[in-house]
Amino acid sequence: MAREGAGLFAAFRVLGRFSGHVPHVLRYHGRHREFYLAAAVGRSVHTYNVSTRRPGNTLPQDITCLAADRMLIFASYDNILHAFARNKEVVHTYEGHKARIHLLQPFGDHVISVDVDNVLIVWNIQSEEQYLQIDFDKATFAVSALVHPSTYLNKILLGSEQGTLQLWNIRSNKLLYSFPGWGLAVTTLEQAPALDVVAVGLVSGHIIVHNIKFDETLMKFQQDWGPITAISFRTADGHPVMAAGSPVGHIALWDLEEKKLMCQMQDAHSTAIAGMTFVPGEPLLITNGADNALRVWIFDGPGGSGRVLRSRMGHSAPPTKIRYHGQNGEQILSAGQDGTLQSFSTVHEKFNKSLGRGSINKKKSKKKGLKLDTMALPPITAFASEVAHQSDWDGIVACHQGYITCTTWNYQKTSMGAHKLRPEEFSKYKPIDIYATAVDITSCGNFAVIGMSTGQVDVYNMQSGIHRGRYGKEKAHEGAIRGVAVDGLNQLVITAGSEGLIKFWKFKTKDLVYSTELYSSPSGILLHRDSGILGIAFDDFTISVLDIETRKIIRTFSGHHGRINDMTFSPDGRWLITSSMDCSIKTWDLPSGCLIDCFLVDSAAVSLTMSPTGDFLASAHVDDLGIYLWSNRSLYSLVSLRPLPADYEPSLVALPSTCPMQDVDVSGDEEPCDEMIEYVSPEQLGEQLVTLSLLPESRWKNLLNLDIIKKKNKPREPPKVPKSAPFFIPTVPGLIPRYIPPEEESDAQSKVVNLGMLAQKSDFYIHLEEALSTNEYKAPLDLLKSLGPSNIEVELRGLAPEGGGSVEAMLSFLRMIGMMLNKKYNFELAQAYLALFLKLHLKILSSEPKLLEELSKVSMQLEETWIHLRALFNQSLCVLTYMKSALL
Repeated sequence: MAREGAGLFAAFRVLGRFSGHVPHVLRYHGRHREFYLAAAVGRSVHTYNVSTRRPGNTLPQDITCLAADRMLIFASYDNILHAFARNKEVVHTYEGHKARIHLLQPFGDHVISVDVDNVLIVWNIQSEEQYLQIDFDKATFAVSALVHPSTYLNKILLGSEQGTLQLWNIRSNKLLYSFPGWGLAVTTLEQAPALDVVAVGLVSGHIIVHNIKFDETLMKFQQDWGPITAISFRTADGHPVMAAGSPVGHIALWDLEEKKLMCQMQDAHSTAIAGMTFVPGEPLLITNGADNALRVWIFDGPGGSGRVLRSRMGHSAPPTKIRYHGQNGEQILSAGQDGTLQSFSTVHEKFNKSLGRGSINKKKSKKKGLKLDTMALPPITAFASEVAHQSDWDGIVACHQGYITCTTWNYQKTSMGAHKLRPEEFSKYKPIDIYATAVDITSCGNFAVIGMSTGQVDVYNMQSGIHRGRYGKEKAHEGAIRGVAVDGLNQLVITAGSEGLIKFWKFKTKDLVYSTELYSSPSGILLHRDSGILGIAFDDFTISVLDIETRKIIRTFSGHHGRINDMTFSPDGRWLITSSMDCSIKTWDLPSGCLIDCFLVDSAAVSLTMSPTGDFLASAHVDDLGIYLWSNRSLYSLVSLRPLPADYEPSLVALPSTCPMQDVDVSGDEEPCDEMIEYVSPEQLGEQLVTLSLLPESRWKNLLNLDIIKKKNKPREPPKVPKSAPFFIPTVPGLIPRYIPPEEESDAQSKVVNLGMLAQKSDFYIHLEEALSTNEYKAPLDLLKSLGPSNIEVELRGLAPEGGGSVEAMLSFLRMIGMMLNKKYNFELAQAYLALFLKLHLKILSSEPKLLEELSKVSMQLEETWIHLRALFNQSLCVLTYMKSALL
């Protein structure tokens, strides 16, 4: 079962997916007076207007067919057809096919679908019921194309793999006419702007412009690029132009007046043209293909050829390496198997950049074109980027698969840089078996460090491209370099060799500082520059963490069952996140040395990168064109970071879709487990610890200076009563406002005076009297803590006999202070209350033997506690002074 947002990372959305093999559809919104483009991307439908994209809802499987009318978008997967409304809601579902649907045609209040078993079903859109079902014999008429001729009421034209065409009346379920065809399979049918005229695309590359009313062929064209994949007619500016797509990505534009080829648009896409549509009334052509590109072409130049007006494109082959660029966490650099280096924005796709494809000679590559380019470099296997000085010179260095030369790239110019970094001894010839394996760039952006398969490690200047030295006499390692890293201050260079050695070099002098032997051959290293922690992945599927200051391995993790593909650190260096060919992504907590999160994905992650801001984890997967974002749930919800048990079985998590996914709030449905309950600190951690109260200083610090404060705050004039005093509900005096409950009026008022009401004993006084016999002083202490400074003084004054109190109450108060000193909590309150008590009742205390005896006990307790505290203070101050003055 797929897990939804239950771990440390929750699926968010995917970047870099724009198109697939399914043809797009164009629909006109009458109320908005705007054309909208719908394109199927995996399991989702993207809806575009001129400048924005709106991701639609997600279906359980990849969409295989797409169609649209003026209100709804129809999408099918396998044998099920869905209808979307408002670009996001599935409002209708049509189930009845037993095989995969491969053709769709909206038809007024109905929609027509054809599956691969040659079953045609006409559905009522609103009721979701079958209006008609027609079964065709695959041997004689296998339906391969479908179109509704304009003004032909209730009629559809079907094309077949056998080459024949049939015109059917859907309402009466009758075959009206059968066209003999041209003996070749029909691949596409398209209505021409003229009535009764239909363009027929054949598997041989022929395009037949046919009049179906008189069964006459008006024109015939031929392309040499294979079967016709898409046809569209231009209706703007009165230019009768027909565009035809091909499986190799070329587009041919045919002039229908002169019946000749007007121009060719070669390499419009790197794969087959899946869909092609002219925007009605405008000189715009929209194309999409399986190369993950969506392009809008404008025809405003001489010669009739089009140029790209705007485009959305990602990788046409799966990404191999992804890394965040910069410190704002808004750009992800991605290198793909298609040889391109691209930048994807996590904010909006309009900020995406394509840095192009690596080439030995860019000028010659432009002349030869994409298909015949022999100067193209192999795909990038590793790269490093730095934003410092990227506006001055190139800030990205990359090494290519099986290629000795490393290339530089300029992020600001969005193109390949000016330098080719290669050792001087190989400048005249290119060895076949020697290639670059690892690269890194310094934090200042001035130098690039490159490791070779021969064990050489070279340094180059990024501004000039000049070779600046080599580590070791001839080689840094005996085996191939598996990884290089430079620390944040350009002091150390760390290299890892396949022979099992990690070496530390002085960056400037190129001297070897330290070498340590590993227990296995490393497959890659990753340095977290801020914390100086080096992650090392081994060929035996284990991971070690090395501290570059002590140069010792401090953590070792095991648990993967496949090759470690990539690693990434969290921005604070607490987590190490790893991906493996066992399709798992694991998060290791470095301080505790434990596994705190693990989940499985459908396809193994080949590359990982964590945002510098810590909000997203990005991943690229095997045979997948997208870059997937996972949100860090610990930033916005309560997530358990306890170690996972040894028998923990990770759950399978579905990859994010193109629309941002809402994190499901399951807090109300699940009972909180032990590790999710928030810790509440006790009032006292230990009986031997002197503990202070949590009261603010204003409650106790100024108790001895209340008389001075009252004199300062004494008003100069008596308060004046306002003419019309507002109505106030009477409240009980105290720090917490409480209303006085209404008194119940008795019918008969007694004339007998209750002398008990004149006693004026407060609650605090009553609690002290009770505590004298029970020896429980919690209640009077809590009551005293809830009072303000003035009320505390009034209560303590009332303990004396002349204030209405008694000696027993004063004795009980001293015992309460002794209890506080004995238990060592509320320590500052005990000092403040005792100081105010002594100030108010010093004369009475000296004349009463009982109070003197109790006071001597309190004095001894106070002196013992203070001597112990003073010794601890002196010890701490001594250590602190030594640490500040000693030369370590």
